[in-house]
Amino acid sequence: MDIKLVIVESPAKAKTIQKYLGAGYRVTASMGHVRDLPKSKIGIDIDNDFTPVYEISAGKDKLIADLKREIKAATAIYLATDHDREGEAIAWHILQAANIGKRKPVYRITFNEITKDAIQSAIRNPREIDANLVDAQQARRVLDRLVGYKISPILWAKVRRGLSAGRVQSVAVRMVVEREREIESFEPKEYWTIEADLSPTGLKKLAKNDIFRAILHARNGKKLDKFAIPSKDDADAVLNALEGANYIVGAITRKDKRRSPSPPFITSTLQQEASRKLGFSSKRTMQVAQKLYEGVDVGGKDGTVGLITYMRTDSTNVAVDAQNEARSLITELYGKEYAPAKPNIYKTKAKGAQEAHEAIRPTSVMRRPDQLKATIGRDELRLYDLIWKRFMASQMAAAIFDSTSIDIGAGVGIKTATGAPFTFRATGSVLKFNGFLAVYNVSLDEGDEDEDKEALLPQLNEGQALDLHDLFGEQHFTTPPPRYTEATLVKQMESEGIGRPSTYAPTISTIVAREYVELVEKKLLPTTLGRVVTDLLVEHFKDIVDYNFTSDMEQRLDDIAEGQRRWVPVLREFYDPFAVRLHAAETEMRNVKREEIKTELPCPQCSNHLVIKWGRNGEFLACSHYPECSWTGDLERDGEGGIHIATQPEIFGNTTCPECGNPMSLKKGRFGPFLACNNYPTCKGIRKVRAQGKDFVVIPPPKPTEEKCPKCGRPMVQKEGKFGPFLSCTGYPTCRSIVRLTPNDAPTCPQCGEGKVVAKRARGGRTFYSCTRYPDCTYASNALPVAVSEEVA
Repeated sequence: MDIKLVIVESPAKAKTIQKYLGAGYRVTASMGHVRDLPKSKIGIDIDNDFTPVYEISAGKDKLIADLKREIKAATAIYLATDHDREGEAIAWHILQAANIGKRKPVYRITFNEITKDAIQSAIRNPREIDANLVDAQQARRVLDRLVGYKISPILWAKVRRGLSAGRVQSVAVRMVVEREREIESFEPKEYWTIEADLSPTGLKKLAKNDIFRAILHARNGKKLDKFAIPSKDDADAVLNALEGANYIVGAITRKDKRRSPSPPFITSTLQQEASRKLGFSSKRTMQVAQKLYEGVDVGGKDGTVGLITYMRTDSTNVAVDAQNEARSLITELYGKEYAPAKPNIYKTKAKGAQEAHEAIRPTSVMRRPDQLKATIGRDELRLYDLIWKRFMASQMAAAIFDSTSIDIGAGVGIKTATGAPFTFRATGSVLKFNGFLAVYNVSLDEGDEDEDKEALLPQLNEGQALDLHDLFGEQHFTTPPPRYTEATLVKQMESEGIGRPSTYAPTISTIVAREYVELVEKKLLPTTLGRVVTDLLVEHFKDIVDYNFTSDMEQRLDDIAEGQRRWVPVLREFYDPFAVRLHAAETEMRNVKREEIKTELPCPQCSNHLVIKWGRNGEFLACSHYPECSWTGDLERDGEGGIHIATQPEIFGNTTCPECGNPMSLKKGRFGPFLACNNYPTCKGIRKVRAQGKDFVVIPPPKPTEEKCPKCGRPMVQKEGKFGPFLSCTGYPTCRSIVRLTPNDAPTCPQCGEGKVVAKRARGGRTFYSCTRYPDCTYASNALPVAVSEEVA
């Protein structure tokens, strides 16, 4: 039987697509990238037109061998990686690594959603690999490698080992640093408002909405600006002038105010809204969205289906079929008046957006969130609910508010509002037609109007007298710009054209992991290290961390993808001046390894002031009178960026030091958390720990066994890993041989009935479950199979 081979990135995606293609097709996964630049060296021949020197990714040799075997047995090969530049490059690398050549017909297929129609349509309409997209991704990879591998060694020499610089990450850190300095230098400015609580004259009994608030709007016919009343003395002068004043209704303006729905999600807006409404980090949002895209088991006849379209996009375009389906459901659920006369079309605002792509939407709005409660995970359901509601709302009619504005004349002895020395204004609105608000109300940014939060005003007529209940001055101060959260940093990066949808979440994860930025109470605060490195880069590599330069480079990469530029000249144009700055920085950049930053904190040991230093494990506090006083301690920042001596770690359970038997405490080191002896530095005993949910468990020391290494014959020891026990060669790192140990209670593989199903880790850290007999058995799943008794079956 002829078999056509379809190659995708992940097992989950492969499983979903296999179901749609059926017999005659074999769908397999490349597990992400199969080739990349080497980690140990730059891997670019700069003098030979920046030629990249690729090598098979670590651990992928066996996978490539398996792919070659399957390719040999297939009659045709379909490369079905993601439909962006990264996916195009992965397809090209598979082609090169497997050395397919012209021996077999090779097709490139793409799809925006993993549904039966989309997959079968892609198979019917294949194309060749797009060399322009590959070049664009290759240019980005080479560019990022040049920046990282050329600047990082200078930072190692001048600041500390282990640091890195990046074309996008360094700009993101600069944004956080500059925002913090803007907050620190901000000087609040005082201003006052004059406010009055009023009600219609003559009411014997006041109802709930009869008393309303009005704010002084104009004086002697001239509108007051924000700082017209700058102090309490000025406010008191106005209050004195209004003592004994009459209040009379003047002009009443009523009009319908329309509020249009927001566009369907793109990557950045999904991350922002998931952060606000669900509390998800950018990374978590993309992990959950990936599952929804690749396929989730919804039970019943549908089984595993892709629930949303591709989640890395900056386009708000929507397929006509999807619009029509949504409009049909809107009419059915809410009525025809909720569907606008014509479908809502949204213009993409992101710089360099890929208009050919689609927005993030459900693959079918007929799969309503309430129907999936019993079949998909909690986080998947919450994010799907957000995407479904946002898309449905985007295709609905605008909400309409009855908006009212009332001007009120005020002054001593006035009979009419006309010519009154003071004018107060009250505004209110009533929702007349909820439109898209019947489904979804987007989270508003700070300062945005929210009409449905405005006060309800009583029925008033022009010339009507009003009673004064209270008249007072309200003090205000201008506030500094808010600190970035993950969501608002993504929004700013998108606004400046920094990075692309696929880079937002990894960039934020990187700058936090590198300790350039801390996440404190969901706010991003720059560390001392982040400030220092940013200042050095701004001084010596201004272009690299310049917003416009970085945005322009993204546009050049887009031009390469569209065939308007060639990638080598773009890199040459960048590299020649960059090389000059590199040479200058090596000699001119100041060495800050011994620099200290003074704080106002007193030393707990001698009361002299503390200074911030940094070592291999990050920044720390030390006494300024070293070596007379050798006190050191960790520091921590509060939500406002203030620096404090970190609270001493609590003793970790009953765990004792393997060297001296003293209690141990949990600490954070260069490679993550670990247990340290409380008798340090006299005793330097440590024990490794592993995260388990929000807690940590102690990793037991290696246990000797009688097993011999199958590669070198040395003894093997048993260790505990993330996925349970395994055997490791005592010759590590010379010999890296390991043997996975299958847990006794591991379920039997439901596909072959011989192997056991164990947890494994995919590229990116995602956990999946597969058979121990792989590659003879290709069973893979996102969840452990549940045993079913023969009686029940």
